[in-house]
Amino acid sequence: MNFFKLSFIPLLGVLILATALPCYSSTQVDNDKLNQNYQFISQGFQQLNMDIVNHIYLDDAVYISETQDKDIVIGRRNIIDLYQKFFNKIRHKQAKIEIDFRVVMRQLSDNQSTDVGYYLVKFHPGEESGEPVSEFAGKFVTVSTRTSTGEWKISIDANTRSKPEFYYSAKPMPNWYYGRQFIQQISPQSE
Repeated sequence: MNFFKLSFIPLLGVLILATALPCYSSTQVDNDKLNQNYQFISQGFQQLNMDIVNHIYLDDAVYISETQDKDIVIGRRNIIDLYQKFFNKIRHKQAKIEIDFRVVMRQLSDNQSTDVGYYLVKFHPGEESGEPVSEFAGKFVTVSTRTSTGEWKISIDANTRSKPEFYYSAKPMPNWYYGRQFIQQISPQSE
């Protein structure tokens, strides 16, 4: 048997295996799917309904809250329940809440993506409260995993508090989610 025949057989096996496995690349489609998860979260907050984002978390996802007195939350259902309890409190106060994100760094490979950025939350109290709209912000890290069907689902979601200025001063990066719903209000005293 000559050398060509020996080296061709393993190469043929690799080619057959490669065509049988799904092949993904880091494309604009991946960025769009990852970015869409932030849109779903924003919608869920605006409508006080986590069912909108129920499908974007893996079943064994982990949520690490900025709150020091909270344990690590493990499991998609537990994460959704945690948010739904929070939403029920907002609804009980006849208030509204909004959230948006700005991704400042994304590390994307074939099957995993890590996003780092800032979020901003605006709380609109019920009209009868007489209280003004308030805002708070934070930093986040989100790890997403590509499923066997090619979907990007969140596997780790962690955040901590920060100043709103960091959200407002974050620069847009090509192809990464950059929320545009909040524009910094400049008070007359600071002009």
